[in-house]
Amino acid sequence: MHHFAYRRGVSHANVLHAEEVDLCALADTVGTPFYCYSSATLERHYKVFTGAFEARPDTLVCYSIKANSNLGVLKTLANLGAGMDVVSEGELRRALAVGVPGERIAFSGVGKTKEEMAFALDAGIYAFNVESEPELRALSEVAERKGLTARIAFRVNPDVDALTHHKISTGRAENKFGVPFEQALSLYRQAATLPGIAPVGVHMHIGSQITDLAPFKNAFALLTELVGTLRNAGFAIDFVNLGGGLGIPYRSDEPAPPLPTDYARLVNEAMGDLDVRLLFEPGRMIAGNAGILVSRVLYVKTDPDKTFTIVDAAMNDLIRPTLYEAYHQILPVIESTPETFTRITDVVGPVCETGDYLALARPLPELHAGDLIAIMTAGAYGAVQASQYNSRLLVPEVLVSGEAFCVTRPRPSYEDMLSAERLPDWL
Repeated sequence: MHHFAYRRGVSHANVLHAEEVDLCALADTVGTPFYCYSSATLERHYKVFTGAFEARPDTLVCYSIKANSNLGVLKTLANLGAGMDVVSEGELRRALAVGVPGERIAFSGVGKTKEEMAFALDAGIYAFNVESEPELRALSEVAERKGLTARIAFRVNPDVDALTHHKISTGRAENKFGVPFEQALSLYRQAATLPGIAPVGVHMHIGSQITDLAPFKNAFALLTELVGTLRNAGFAIDFVNLGGGLGIPYRSDEPAPPLPTDYARLVNEAMGDLDVRLLFEPGRMIAGNAGILVSRVLYVKTDPDKTFTIVDAAMNDLIRPTLYEAYHQILPVIESTPETFTRITDVVGPVCETGDYLALARPLPELHAGDLIAIMTAGAYGAVQASQYNSRLLVPEVLVSGEAFCVTRPRPSYEDMLSAERLPDWL
């Protein structure tokens, strides 16, 4: 569910609104393209997820910042009590900047630097998700030097197929993430001998946009087995981090993904009577349907066998269709009528790449230059992956709440873009 719907606009047409904000009027104010996020949708999705685990009051939900790191989005969730899952010092600084305490932050990622480790230790984070033996030794060195203790969970790779796109699968043996399941016990024993390390948790995250509960069931069974093995070996495992990955609906003609309540039922069955604190790292599930990308049609180019709708948003603004062959529903901002002609079209951007598209062979209401479109379900892995490719300005981001809106990340000027670089003295 999201809070984007058609209603009577200031122009008296049925206009797509973000909560109570007319997107035609917002486009006139902000310019296009721009991302727009709904506070009400973010809040609802977070509450639905946490509500599914209300029977376990010690659960810690760490929103995965990599999905959408906009400070307005983060503050909205922080105000609800969310923890944060970070994968860099920059993301950690964002979490701290919006008031999330260190004890509600988990640090993931395969390439943590010693500088990042030191900063995280000083921030007093809840735990590090350690992904390799060399990382473990580096963390021990940093913690010992600072006279601090790093709580860790090894991220265990169970070699489970998440049945999702190969570029967002993280739980197979060929993926770069985590340590092999069969090596986990020996690594925990090694961790117990190192100064500054407290091996007190277990972590697993098998992928993203998972729409079938079977991979979770298989992975959680292995995780439960591992906790028992570790406890029998004398390890005081006090938390289990189950990661994220729960999918969301991108299109209406496919089966709906499992509900958080279905997922919670599986978690409770799998974890059984384990006396552990549960951590989760949802990202897409909270932010995905809470955001859209609004773009304006520049030209419609009709060839004998093809129609191209050229818009002012491009792959540098939303790379998911090019990178993951991802589908995003596209709606006209001004609602079409039943009499509107439907045309099969490629929706493409101005970037000089054949792969610069937002949709291919898509049946859409006939569009004309100046029309606005909304690319739906763009709140996760959208703006965070935006770039200045072709020296295009970074796309701005807007957060709405009821009738109010705030440009939480303004569009930079060309002067801003150029001033970020320096010419060598010899030039």
